[in-house]
Amino acid sequence: MRIADLRRHGPGVRAVAAELGRSPATVSRELRRNLDLGSGQYRPFAAQQLASARRARPGRSKLAGDQVLRGFVAERLEKRWSPEQISRALRSEFPDEPGRHLVHETIYQAVYRSGLGGLRRDLPKVLRTGRRRRKPHRRPDARRAGGLVGMTMIGQRPAEAASRSEPGHWEGDLITGSGNRSAIGTLVDRASRFTILLHLPGRRHTAEAVRDALVQAMGQLPAQLRRSLTWDQGKEMALHAEITQTLGMPVFFCDPRSPWQRPTNENTNGLLRQYFPKGSDLRVHGPERLAAVAAELNDRPRKTLGWDTPAACLASLRNDSHS
Repeated sequence: MRIADLRRHGPGVRAVAAELGRSPATVSRELRRNLDLGSGQYRPFAAQQLASARRARPGRSKLAGDQVLRGFVAERLEKRWSPEQISRALRSEFPDEPGRHLVHETIYQAVYRSGLGGLRRDLPKVLRTGRRRRKPHRRPDARRAGGLVGMTMIGQRPAEAASRSEPGHWEGDLITGSGNRSAIGTLVDRASRFTILLHLPGRRHTAEAVRDALVQAMGQLPAQLRRSLTWDQGKEMALHAEITQTLGMPVFFCDPRSPWQRPTNENTNGLLRQYFPKGSDLRVHGPERLAAVAAELNDRPRKTLGWDTPAACLASLRNDSHS
């Protein structure tokens, strides 16, 4: 549509290509192949129809046309073989028949699209995931739709946070309940291991709910105990800029799939599962219960603190920072 708008105002192919950030050859090929035959003009909807008509149609699959091959694959799927194992076995079973060799992706597609490979519709449940629909895969470097904006990454966090030399540098996360329908916010001070739990009532672990709970809890602390917060890239932190502005506490984000960058919080979440088991409904725990659990953790001696408690350690570090 953008090409049509630009062409309507008269720019040449090179000007259109520069505006779109594309090669002039790409734009020229698009115009040449998809001109509306009736008017001789480039119309976006007509261009889409032409492109769709040229798109290659899938041919009849090897599985659909070969009963022996289809039976071999189906039999091993029923024995809980993975598509990759079956792909390997086909080369041994039919060494001189390359037409019966399949890559595992072909088997996956046939399992999840029964009309494509002629396999039974109930076969997806015998795969190890048991999913009725295939989970889409992203490239490892692909950004999720609706990803956070304006993030400051963990590499820019103050050195004092990494060294645990002063209190007030926190790590945060959510622990979730059954079906991801409930959650509790967890905050842990890196230096003292002092824990604060955030009450997120009902199903509300949205960005707004997490912002409000964080501001309410951390706002009760003095400024010297609000030096930084480190979190993963979960969408519940979409309002991190508002948290920083309200609390004067910068938020730093871990790299994707890097829970080890929040080791104190990960360890504490493991301890909390003694109180809040996985698969349970976390909505039954009110603010008083969360405060009691946090107090119990903060009064428990820790080997890493020289058998001091997080509560005592935080008080000592806070006094040292005043002296």
